[in-house]
Amino acid sequence: MSKPTSQPAGTGGLKYDATKRARANEWNIFAALVFIVIVFEILNRVNGTSFLFNLRDNVPGLFNQQRLDIMMLQVAITGIIALGVTQVIILGGIDLSSGSLVGATAMITMSFAQTAMVNGNPNPKAVFGPEWMDLPVIIPIVVGLACGIFAGLINGLLVAYTKIPPFIATLGMMVSARGASRWWSNGTPVSFPTETYATVSNGDLLGTLTFGILHWDGQNPAVVFVGLAVLFQVIMIYTLYGKHTYAIGSNEAAARMSGINVDRHKVLVYTIAGMLAGVSAVLLTSKNLTAQAGMGMMYELDAIAMAVIGGVSLSGGRGSIVGTVLGAAIFSVIISGFTSIKLDAYYQEMVKGAIIVGAVILDQWRQKNRARS
Repeated sequence: MSKPTSQPAGTGGLKYDATKRARANEWNIFAALVFIVIVFEILNRVNGTSFLFNLRDNVPGLFNQQRLDIMMLQVAITGIIALGVTQVIILGGIDLSSGSLVGATAMITMSFAQTAMVNGNPNPKAVFGPEWMDLPVIIPIVVGLACGIFAGLINGLLVAYTKIPPFIATLGMMVSARGASRWWSNGTPVSFPTETYATVSNGDLLGTLTFGILHWDGQNPAVVFVGLAVLFQVIMIYTLYGKHTYAIGSNEAAARMSGINVDRHKVLVYTIAGMLAGVSAVLLTSKNLTAQAGMGMMYELDAIAMAVIGGVSLSGGRGSIVGTVLGAAIFSVIISGFTSIKLDAYYQEMVKGAIIVGAVILDQWRQKNRARS
């Protein structure tokens, strides 16, 4: 009679199988980023140039610093929006209003950031009277954040308490905010901010904090993007806010039964997304030194694309801030890479659309595999 085989204590007879350990999705996205960079480097080398490396003897440095700076800055503002959109999608919702919120908030914010005199003459683009000119820089910043928070709060209240689909609620806000941006100054641009407000984006925040070690002008949007990404990555992993967001996105009914105030949390998430759209508007107007009603056009779709490319599931409950940052990096590399090989803009849009659709198809395939296993 054979003896029963011994089982490892405390495991219920189960053994750890290293071959079944799943690799973090962020590593796959990072591998895709490296692959895309290599492809563009090869295409540029065929044309006798380089994508990321410096080939000029009269310029010091290994990398093409100018291209790296442009790549970081061109997606930083949209990337900040993507951080809020990521949280909304993980919650199980969607936000189509963020681009229009940038436009409306930009017009209102710049109205409180104007200087009274331009080249010795009264400001020709003045929206308010002289008593509202040359205000401390904190006032337009607070106004911008307040506009974003207010709009995000309305989105959250509509989604949570009227029970209308998030698509419809944020679509209504998208149309309303775009109309408000055109109504604010009858469609005319609002320009000529104070010098202090201009330095919000065009200054050197990181160089100041690092005593000049990491220094270049106009880096602030990228610094704010990275700082907010680190902050929200920590929040999503280590706080109840993040755990509740994932729980609601995974199974809203189970989250309610476990005691989570789902409606209140939805309002909070949408409000934070609106606030981040306000941050983007402040940085965008400071960077461009003007505000126009058409600002932020299609930003919401780019932000959603960054999140989806970064592995955030449109069904909710899965994704990460790190993945969205990598998705933003892929977006930036694609835009800069197409420019470096002189591909026409309309081809770029078509390829970007194909990448977005491919990312969604990949997400659906991953969900089916999880369901089978």
